[in-house]
Amino acid sequence: MPRVLPLLLITAALTPTVLAQPAPARPAPIPQVTSPGAVQPTAPGTRAAPVIPTLRLTPAIPEVRRVEVLGNGFLRVAHALVLLPDREATGRRALDLATESVLRTFRAAPGLGEVDVSVYRAQGYWGFGGPLPLLTLSVPRDRLPTFRAEIADGRYDRLWTNPGTTPPEPELTPSEELERLPVFFGTQAELLRQRLDQLLSQTRGGVRGGLLYKGDPTRRQVALTFDDVPHPMYFPLVLDLLRRDGARATFFVIGRNAEAYPYFIRDLVAGGHELGNHTYHHVRLPGLTDAQITRELQTTNDLLTRLTGQPVRYFRPPGGQYSARVLNVARGLGLTTVFWTDDPGDFANPGVETVEARFARNLRPGGIILLHDNAPDGLAALPDLLKVAREKGYRVDTAGALAR
Repeated sequence: MPRVLPLLLITAALTPTVLAQPAPARPAPIPQVTSPGAVQPTAPGTRAAPVIPTLRLTPAIPEVRRVEVLGNGFLRVAHALVLLPDREATGRRALDLATESVLRTFRAAPGLGEVDVSVYRAQGYWGFGGPLPLLTLSVPRDRLPTFRAEIADGRYDRLWTNPGTTPPEPELTPSEELERLPVFFGTQAELLRQRLDQLLSQTRGGVRGGLLYKGDPTRRQVALTFDDVPHPMYFPLVLDLLRRDGARATFFVIGRNAEAYPYFIRDLVAGGHELGNHTYHHVRLPGLTDAQITRELQTTNDLLTRLTGQPVRYFRPPGGQYSARVLNVARGLGLTTVFWTDDPGDFANPGVETVEARFARNLRPGGIILLHDNAPDGLAALPDLLKVAREKGYRVDTAGALAR
């Protein structure tokens, strides 16, 4: 039995580093009961996640646990979390509370540009990324006067109710490892093939063997990519900043998030951006069976195509963890696996200035930038990142543009 080695693919260098330790047969579970996306991990030596401001509704709604507010310098968005006890967890009650939460939130903060609401069962609530909500609702300010009438006659397109037929939770729980560098799990022979593919890709750029490590190193063009999409408060703010700058990006979508917030996926495509697959449950893939890997990717592909009418062509493994089996399944589904050359570390909360400095230091022709949809530091830094790229003569585009 050949020894299995995890390979850290350092995409900014030509020679990857090998860690001489055996790969786990299955991803290590998180000790506490949790679910993919429910906890934002913090790396050692970085700051705690910044506290998001909250609103107080008047009069208060007991079922509304919190209303968070965040802005990007142009647009302010609120997200209301509503938890219902089982005896009240009906569609009608959920919709009434969501509607009332929207009205009172706009009343409490008249300058808001959008209010989003997520209604969950209180029992078994694990946080964002846990069991799917009962209902979600998004109301931009310009829809405020008419959204109730449109809901009443079935015309409102920014309302989702849980049909109760979504895929079950996976048996495996994710690790809390941050997505710093891609990690390949495989035999010595597979590892050597990966090294060669990476070396050629970094030298020449473009897609090789269904993998995209880097774009054309002779063109001042970079791909901007976001993982873990969509989050109901951050995502509208990210889209707004990209629209103002005229930049396009590739968004790697978690299927369960797209399931609960389908209108954001339609907003993404309407804005000229590119869809990518980030699995349905955001689980680490190397320890899964081929059938489980296929289900994670195919379910997400089918969902995104149903929502947008567009095929999904790109894939990024959660945590950057992959193997030859993962790549074979992805290729079989017509997916190109996309890595990155520049990770400013926004998810680890290093501070906005640190994110900006790392980005500027590592900006290279053909680069692929990794940011996260739900990272406060990444959101705050994004305008300056786009400005720096433009001032240095770079075109900011999608992974697909680099692949072409």
